[in-house]
Amino acid sequence: MSNSSSSNKALFKFIRGAFSVLIVVMVVYATVQLSAVGYDFGYRVFTEPAMSAEPGVDIPVLIKEGMSDRDIAKTLEEKGLIRDKNLGFLQIKLSAYSGEAIPGAYTLNTSMDMKEILITICTKEETSDEESAAESEGTATVDTDDEVAVPVSGEDTGDDAAQEAGE
Repeated sequence: MSNSSSSNKALFKFIRGAFSVLIVVMVVYATVQLSAVGYDFGYRVFTEPAMSAEPGVDIPVLIKEGMSDRDIAKTLEEKGLIRDKNLGFLQIKLSAYSGEAIPGAYTLNTSMDMKEILITICTKEETSDEESAAESEGTATVDTDDEVAVPVSGEDTGDDAAQEAGE
């Protein structure tokens, strides 16, 4: 009886050792896989290319008042401007533009990377008071030594020579 008892002990010892090795192998495998996924995701945060090459496709996007960075990333993914909303959200959060989106309608392009998209939706073009006033009057100012008002709405001035000189 003692012979079978010692063989059972040896068998259980072998099974326990094999099980321990299996657990260690599984932990190492999981660590390697998670590290690879984490590295890939982290690498893409800074190097994610545009969805398509130039010239791309223009896509209208509406940024509403109160949209969170997560909502913006989801919208960009739905419109086909970014591949992954989670990656886009992280890119926005890690940028200087987090929470800086200006509500409005934008025309974005599939050839734009996230940095170009963020610059477009988070910076407002400054217009001078002169340009704003000229636009409201239907004229545009030309930045030369002498300021000249040029009709932009196709108004007839009645002077063909003046029109040709202005072109």
